[in-house]
Amino acid sequence: MRDQEAAHGQDGTRLSTREAAELLGVKPETVYAYVSRGQLSSRREPGDRGSTFDAKEVAALARRNRREPGGSSPTGGDLSVRTGITLIDKDRYYFRGVDAAELAARHSYEEIAEWLWTGQLRPGVTFTAPDTAVTVARRAVNALPEHSGPTDRLRVAAVAAATVDPLRFDLSPDAVLGVARALIPTLVAALPPRRRDHRDEGPLARRLWGRLTGRNPDEASLRVLDTALGLLVDHDLAASTLAVRVAASARAHAYAAVSAGLGVLEGPLHGAASGLAHRMLLDVLDRGTAGPVIADELRAGRRIPGLGHRLYPGEDPRAGALFALLKDVPGAEPALAAARDIVSTTARHTPLHANVDLALAVLTVASGMDATAGETVFAVARTAGWIAHTLEEYEERPLRMRPSGRYVGPRPPQPLPR
Repeated sequence: MRDQEAAHGQDGTRLSTREAAELLGVKPETVYAYVSRGQLSSRREPGDRGSTFDAKEVAALARRNRREPGGSSPTGGDLSVRTGITLIDKDRYYFRGVDAAELAARHSYEEIAEWLWTGQLRPGVTFTAPDTAVTVARRAVNALPEHSGPTDRLRVAAVAAATVDPLRFDLSPDAVLGVARALIPTLVAALPPRRRDHRDEGPLARRLWGRLTGRNPDEASLRVLDTALGLLVDHDLAASTLAVRVAASARAHAYAAVSAGLGVLEGPLHGAASGLAHRMLLDVLDRGTAGPVIADELRAGRRIPGLGHRLYPGEDPRAGALFALLKDVPGAEPALAAARDIVSTTARHTPLHANVDLALAVLTVASGMDATAGETVFAVARTAGWIAHTLEEYEERPLRMRPSGRYVGPRPPQPLPR
């Protein structure tokens, strides 16, 4: 009788790990991942070799895992995906519950990436690119036409790096983390350097700097770049991140998932937005005032780049953090003044606040970088977040990211076309 109570418990039927996994449609190790994230509770009775799980609790989680009818979300979307990575709340955002701006102010990009992936900080961690992956990635990138954009280069580099990794189809967490720590520095190393004497040494921000501008880096500028990478690591389910999760849901390997994100990132409403802000900032500096530049944008019916964000009623916290650091960058004051002029001039027409694209534009203009440099920073930074979402999606039911189409075409049967 005592053994039977241990098996079933007073609150109802108890399930073994295997039974819980079958009901949830996941691997047994994923059941324990649910436990570690607080989504399931487990119990181990004296003398038993395995944990047991409350059947009602497992069934409730299984119901949540199934696709539910679409409904409008607060941000206007129709798809809601559970995630424990990033929370956006009013004018703040958090990585695993920790204020993201504070993390970026105190920790390097690599340390924040590790926090996002594992929930643990590794002080002083740096990522190393394998020589074989770098060689093949550079060869592939160098074969592209000269006018190729940064996202083109990064996407080709990711595909090339995948070809020399025969174990890329191993989707276990340790294997994916190994891919992540090697892929990110490989992407940076595959980009053409702006100086012949550039060496790939030190933190990732320093290595990336030499591929964005030919100027010597000063510590204040490197700090802004490293902070920007940390701030841009993730931002909930942006369009590119959703594409990554769809790929991971189909169990695409990590390189392919990152490639899916890079494909979406190139859009002018996403990763390429900072380039538009960069060009507008140069125009303001050339004309000496923001008034005519803003007037031209409004007359053409275009939105003002670098202003407003659908998720923040006030200033984008990423912009505020970068503007505070940009004040210490030598030679950045003219670009900062132009950005302030843009914000104040536009405020006469509509109350929009600066977003991270405008802050990135100040950095790229002040540092003598191309207009596409902000897109490169965005893509490299977000790769770490995509890996975090890939890891999380691998723990979910396969192919769950499969919405149903609502057919609106002609009703069958229709005659054969002639």
